[in-house]
Amino acid sequence: MSAIVMPVLVLLAALAFALSPLLAPGFGGFDANQFPIPQVDPPVQPAGYAFGIWGLIYLWLIIGAAYGAWKKSTDTRWAPMRLPLILSLVVGATWLPIAQTSAVWATILIWVMLAFAAFAILRAPQGGGTNAWLGRAPVALYAGWLTAASSVSLGLMAAGYGVMGQIPAAILSLLLALVLAVLIARKRPDAFGYLVGVIWALIAVCVQNWQGGATAVLITAAMGAALLAALAIGNIKRP
Repeated sequence: MSAIVMPVLVLLAALAFALSPLLAPGFGGFDANQFPIPQVDPPVQPAGYAFGIWGLIYLWLIIGAAYGAWKKSTDTRWAPMRLPLILSLVVGATWLPIAQTSAVWATILIWVMLAFAAFAILRAPQGGGTNAWLGRAPVALYAGWLTAASSVSLGLMAAGYGVMGQIPAAILSLLLALVLAVLIARKRPDAFGYLVGVIWALIAVCVQNWQGGATAVLITAAMGAALLAALAIGNIKRP
């Protein structure tokens, strides 16, 4: 019974997650005044265009979940990732309305989302074909973007609550994202989309700081993106 139920629950969770923006229309990130120290143009935050990746993530997760329910419901290679993915997506479906009211709770929840998503990608199906493109890749891209986004949230919190200035908070949060990315990518070198998600965010941080931004943050993000790109190329070349 669970072999049938779990794939359907993944699909329902993916649909709920993709529809969650309807609960928070017009949300464009944390408001600067949600923090005791307003965060106006924070250097840690990626340029606005980067958040367009969510459209691809939503669509790919739904397609992958639908295929999993249709063709892979009894495939034992797909089963291990399903429960952590469901938990991540269910939490994610509540994230946007919570983020509109509480940056603190949103930061906590995005780390919960990441924890379950990382667990899911570590347990994602191996092999090529649809196992790669519809099983592993959408979850990897989702987890990769969350790795960057959760670290960015910590950077905003650290600066917004006066723990440190914007620039050191940005640099430390980017370094944290890099450490997590390397650890996860080394565990699953076949999850190429994971590093793509992190690199996409780092490039957008470079764009954010390109003109009149923080040079130190720009350099950190650029070096991080280059490092992860080299790691991704190395992973592709692995036998």
